[in-house]
Parts: sequence; structure tokens; C-alpha cells
Amino acid sequence: MNFLEELQRLDPKDPGRWPFLFRALAIALLFVVLSGAFIYFWPLQSQAPDLERARHDEQDLMRTFDEKQRKAANVEAYKAQLKEMERSFGAMLRQLPGRTEVPSLLVDISQVGLAAGLQEKLFQPAAEVRKDFYAELPIKIRLTGSYHQFGSFVSGIAALPRIVTLHDIAITPEGKDASPDRLTLDVTAKTYRYLDDNELAAAEKGKQPAKPGVPPGGVPAPPGGGR
Repeated sequence: MNFLEELQRLDPKDPGRWPFLFRALAIALLFVVLSGAFIYFWPLQSQAPDLERARHDEQDLMRTFDEKQRKAANVEAYKAQLKEMERSFGAMLRQLPGRTEVPSLLVDISQVGLAAGLQEKLFQPAAEVRKDFYAELPIKIRLTGSYHQFGSFVSGIAALPRIVTLHDIAITPEGKDASPDRLTLDVTAKTYRYLDDNELAAAEKGKQPAKPGVPPGGVPAPPGGGR
């Protein structure tokens, strides 16, 4: 009986009765398969964290690439949007009066109240507050009249060609003996003016730290304390 015939006669359900040669060959084959699997999968298990980090890095790079690609594709739209924002900002800046226009604007605000039929009890401009490139001018106003006249006053303020905002609005009855329709409006109107180049330069100079030995007036102190 040759080798192939003996191999065909083997019972796979009873390997214990196989001839010694076949049992040895089966054990050797199983050892080779297990050794190959161990050699193949062991490096993968040891490098699994590195592989996972590489996958996360790849996903981050792909998201960054997609984001930059979208920005590059929309660069012309961004440029057009920037131009529109600059145009809108310029239009708003033109609504800020200069220093010489402020007195006439104050007159316009007062005239709006009179045109609405209100009686002016107080019109008191306060000290202006300097900001980055503009100054804020608050005005305390007290008017008496009806509720509808107050509405006309607010509408007239909104229709002015210059920016004027209303703050701290309080409406109270005019007095015990007055008509119920007579009310008092206390409000702070704020208008704004842009700072001219000289004012901006002076403000910027005031932010710069003084040099050692130079007093705020700009004249260096004489040696020896001025003796």
C-alpha cells in the first residue's frame, strides 16, 4: 500500500489511531500554521496604537484639506464680501459728523422734539467719551407730551441723516394735577463724531510709554536733578 492510499484511509474523526508518521506530520503542520500566524499577527498587535494614531492623523489631514479646498474655491466670493463690508463701513463712517457739524446736529435733535409737539424741559449735553476712532456725545433730554408725540419724536430721531441712539428711556406721568395724557420722557440721546487726524495722532502718542528720564512734557530732566 502506497502513501496516498494510506492517507485516504485515515479517519479524520479518530486521529489517535493514525500511524505514527501521519500523526507526526499533522503535528508538524499544525505547529507551522500556528507559528506563521503568531509571527504574522504579533507585530500587528504591537503596532496597533501607532496604526490607530496614523488613522486619526489621516482623518484630521483630510478635514484640513477639505476646509482649505473650500476656502480656495470661494476666495473670490470672500474678496467680494470684504469689499462690500468695507463699503458698508465707509457708509456708516460718513454718518458720523465731524467736530464742526456737532452743534448743528444738536440743534436738529432739539428741533425734532419741537416738531413732534413736545415741550422741552431739559437738553443737557454731557462730556464726550473718547473711543478708538470716534467720540460718543451723550445728551440728557426731558420732554413732556403725549405717548403718540413721543412716538413721533423717536421716528424723527431715526430719520436723521446722522447716527443718534436713544438710551435709558423712562416715561412717567407729568404730575398729579396734570392730564392723564400728559407724560414726561427722560432719555439719554447719544450721537457720535469721528476723531480727526490730529486727535487720533494725539491719542496714539498718549498711549506710547514715556522714555526713561523724559517727563510727560517731553523735556529731558537735567543731570543731577536740575541743580
